[in-house]
Amino acid sequence: MAGLKQALTRLYRGASRRAELFRYGLIAFDAATILYFIVTTPMRQTPEMEIAGTVIGLLILMDFAARLWIAPNRKAMLRQIYTIADVIVVASLLLAPFLHEDVAFLRILRGLRLIHSYHLLRDLRRVSPFFRRYEDAVIAAVNLLVFVLLTTTAVYTLFFDTYPNVQPGLEGYVDALYFTVSTLTTTGYGDITPVTMGGKLFSVFVMVVGVALFVRLAQAVIQPSKIRHKCPTCGLLKHDPDAVHCKHCGEPLKIETEGVT
Repeated sequence: MAGLKQALTRLYRGASRRAELFRYGLIAFDAATILYFIVTTPMRQTPEMEIAGTVIGLLILMDFAARLWIAPNRKAMLRQIYTIADVIVVASLLLAPFLHEDVAFLRILRGLRLIHSYHLLRDLRRVSPFFRRYEDAVIAAVNLLVFVLLTTTAVYTLFFDTYPNVQPGLEGYVDALYFTVSTLTTTGYGDITPVTMGGKLFSVFVMVVGVALFVRLAQAVIQPSKIRHKCPTCGLLKHDPDAVHCKHCGEPLKIETEGVT
């Protein structure tokens, strides 16, 4: 068992080419499962989809168990939001075949897999210089995308029957996305509107949170890009890409950079 644990640790944290390829595979798997749950949200559950969901659930469970086993601080890992989301997603996938019906709330639970994109970003921070350079803008865009897609899933699942002239399936999901974006931007065309008190309160929540996300994304795109590099003296985290000294305390910095062309 000790040998297996060491082998897993080398795969998840090692610097070898094999470990890098393994982590790239995990990133691809995370991206594929996120895309799969987005695409299948408006679809009716079929036996084939149940089998696919069970296989995905088992793979996520194996990855989660491996990470937990080699984690230096398991309690801290269990408190992380993407860990909690994965536990919920795995439970929804493995329990689905025993429910014998297409339970609508499972679509929202599977949508929580989007939160795992933040773990994906953490992995990209290690392997991608481009991501490190534009991290603030990328994270702001991901925040907005995750919120839009999770909200769209919730609108489609919870309030679908309350919207007039909304069709099931892909067309209905597009209508839910259209309503979500028009609400986020406070455009309010009025062609698709909530008719229940719960729907109206949910729309208020979407508008309030959405405005803050749009402002954050605009700031990240417009403001000059900064490099994340913690100053060893004062702890200042963001610096100009070509900085050689900390602007706060003057400490010499050794920021890895490809240079300015």
